[in-house]
Amino acid sequence: MPSVLLTDSISVELGAQEPWPNDVKLFQQYEVEQILLPDNANCLAVQAFLKMCQLNHTLEMRGNAEHMSPSGRVPFIKAGAFVVAELDPIVAFVANKGVTLTERLDTTQKADMRAYMSLVSNVLANAELYVSWVDPATYEDVTKPRYGSVYPWPINVFLTRQKRNQVVRRLRVLGWQQKTLEEVYNEVEHCCSALSERLDRQDFFFGKRPTELDALVFGHLFTLLTTPLPDNRLATIVRSFSNLVKLCQVVERDFFEKTNGGGSSSGNGEGDYDKLEDLNQLPM
Repeated sequence: MPSVLLTDSISVELGAQEPWPNDVKLFQQYEVEQILLPDNANCLAVQAFLKMCQLNHTLEMRGNAEHMSPSGRVPFIKAGAFVVAELDPIVAFVANKGVTLTERLDTTQKADMRAYMSLVSNVLANAELYVSWVDPATYEDVTKPRYGSVYPWPINVFLTRQKRNQVVRRLRVLGWQQKTLEEVYNEVEHCCSALSERLDRQDFFFGKRPTELDALVFGHLFTLLTTPLPDNRLATIVRSFSNLVKLCQVVERDFFEKTNGGGSSSGNGEGDYDKLEDLNQLPM
């Protein structure tokens, strides 16, 4: 049986032979009652990337989206006969169709972009997993009731415990499970500081046009800014970097408030705008 990575690679190559379909669907969990901090960040990053590329898509919410995904993670897209999961494979799939956000970047800039994307994935993504699944207060008050909300008892209990064990094992291997909550907050602050220094006074990380780095950072930072948690320290950290907040506002204004234009759409009509409008209350 072929591996998920091999299957994704084949899908990317074969998918390049066909134009972008008009009926592409982006799958994720239910936003209101189910999706958690890490998955919401990933899904929002992919939505932002597709909108930046002006690629038509509709948002489809499924309670079992995670289990439908070929990689076991959300989001994933169904484009014609092809199913591709997570940001990097989706970026590669799109690039093989001749659509890219990095054609103007030189080799050094592309390497720089990949380094910062790795930083975001290694710090912000792991911090989100830690807060959601390891921190007792967030796990009990938010994660446990939300993750299994679409399943009946006792399946909801079993699946939640199974997922927690998987995440804790992963964080242990990466050296994150042993951290204290304060150490996690410090990691996030250092990551945001590095991103803020790189962004400086620009609208986007590489000038006046966005790349997938901007989409990834937007997905994670906006989610940290707007997700209610027992402790709002993560949002406070992000708000202390005004240029990162402004980046989120620029992406919202230029891509999510133009839901009906620019070649992209959302499956729930005004859902994207409703989800993003809280950011308007943040200081520029």
